[in-house]
Amino acid sequence: MKKLLKNLHRLLYLGSVFIVFCCCFPVLYFLAKNPVKHFEKIASIRRFLCIRSLSFVGFKIEVEYEQPIDWNQTYVLCPNHTSLLDIAIIPFLCHAPISFMGKEELLQNPVTRVFFKTIDIPVKRGSKMSSFRAYKKASEHLQDNKSVVIFPEGKIDDGFPPNLHPFKSGAFRLATENKIPILPIVIQDAWKILWDDGKKHGSKPGTIHVKVLSPLEVKEYDKQSNTALERSVFLRMKEVWDKNN
Repeated sequence: MKKLLKNLHRLLYLGSVFIVFCCCFPVLYFLAKNPVKHFEKIASIRRFLCIRSLSFVGFKIEVEYEQPIDWNQTYVLCPNHTSLLDIAIIPFLCHAPISFMGKEELLQNPVTRVFFKTIDIPVKRGSKMSSFRAYKKASEHLQDNKSVVIFPEGKIDDGFPPNLHPFKSGAFRLATENKIPILPIVIQDAWKILWDDGKKHGSKPGTIHVKVLSPLEVKEYDKQSNTALERSVFLRMKEVWDKNN
């Protein structure tokens, strides 16, 4: 019975996302014709979609900041990744327009497709050419003062309960080459509410705790010291993760 209720709750959440998306779609369809001009409006609609669909099914978010964050500053946002909800949590946090860099498969999802065709950056796994194009596009966004979100683990952990996995280098190379601060974000317990896509364990109402760490300036780092930067961010995030998981 408990599993059935969790599966029903997951379907309720997905349904709420789709319903809010359908309400927004006529405006999104118009704005998507000129995504460069309407970048901020498309990002604002996504934020509205995320906030409303989370609240409709009893997902609450509590955020702790190491220091106040100026969201008008450009960042490479580096959150850990354990849940489908992470994609909704980041726009909830970030008041400024952002772009996600994510797997190409998200173009097949009817909700995420419109964003990955306009303001986000799809990447085909295993394709060097696709990775190069995505990297170039992300650099253009950063130079245009648009923050970019990259999940440095590269994927959700296959094991349950999940751990914080070693990071991939892309986010840190992007930050150092563009001289953009890294903003580490630890989403502490979204996996307890909805792990991965929820197909295995379903979901339930609850509070997700998020800790936004202090931005890390990268001016003293270069291509040769990317590994040190990556290690520094990983250790800071792992310390927070281990305390709460």
